[in-house]
Amino acid sequence: MELRDIEIFLTLAEELHFGRTAARLHVTQARVSQAIKTQERRIGGLLFDRARRTVVLSPLGHQLRADLLPVYAGLRASLERAKMAARGITAELRVGTISANSYDLRRYWETFRSRHPQWDLRLRTAPFVDPFGGLRRGEMDILVTWLPVLEPDLIMGPTMFSDGRVLTISVDHELAGRTSATIEMLGDFPVGYAQSIPDYWFDAYTPGQTPRGNLIVRGPGLENNDDLYSRISTGEIINPSPAHVARYFNRPDLTHIPIPDMPALDFGLVWRGDAENDMIRAFAQVVRDLGPL
Repeated sequence: MELRDIEIFLTLAEELHFGRTAARLHVTQARVSQAIKTQERRIGGLLFDRARRTVVLSPLGHQLRADLLPVYAGLRASLERAKMAARGITAELRVGTISANSYDLRRYWETFRSRHPQWDLRLRTAPFVDPFGGLRRGEMDILVTWLPVLEPDLIMGPTMFSDGRVLTISVDHELAGRTSATIEMLGDFPVGYAQSIPDYWFDAYTPGQTPRGNLIVRGPGLENNDDLYSRISTGEIINPSPAHVARYFNRPDLTHIPIPDMPALDFGLVWRGDAENDMIRAFAQVVRDLGPL
């Protein structure tokens, strides 16, 4: 059975109407009828019951459809990957995440893989100290990061989730043991900071001053996540982290205190405008369709 004949059979099995099948595949009804009769002759049994005014799958047709669907999907995926490779386009969508909660976001990954089996999806951690470098160097296609991102060469896509805030401190910090913290407390201790990130982007994460107007002091420049948590552990800095950090960085030397009066932090998609492709658009559509967590 040739690929086109498989496509005709599967389309008729879905439409259960010769005219709609022909229109959908841009062929004549005679071509559809001929293909089905040829398949039935080769198999030795009827695939459709056409005795009545409606077209229905026979038991043999149901079995063949169940067997052919995964085969057809695999063939289509292989052909799509070959086409993209011939055009020099990677068939892998590389998603960088600054957030640490990739497991919470699995419904987006799983839905994309289900809708688009022709494309692979790979997750990788993106360093917050160089948030957009991976996109600009072509090392990743999409970035999951906190918003807003106001870069002229980057497109800000849909929001994936909003996260409350916790104050991450060392277990022996003077604030340890409290059941909650306030934004005002951020003015009493240096907070984590990386000099390489844009000021507006950092300000979305940590305000420049407390509600009473006290300056929130930025600590020494950080090199990476390990450096951040090492400095917190020694009491050198504190950090108003996204709430998911309390679950994903549950370390014995750190504690996380809720900050109820601090606005939630939005996380969403960002990608390079000049690198936008079908995979990026398809993933952004998945996020839009499912909506934020």
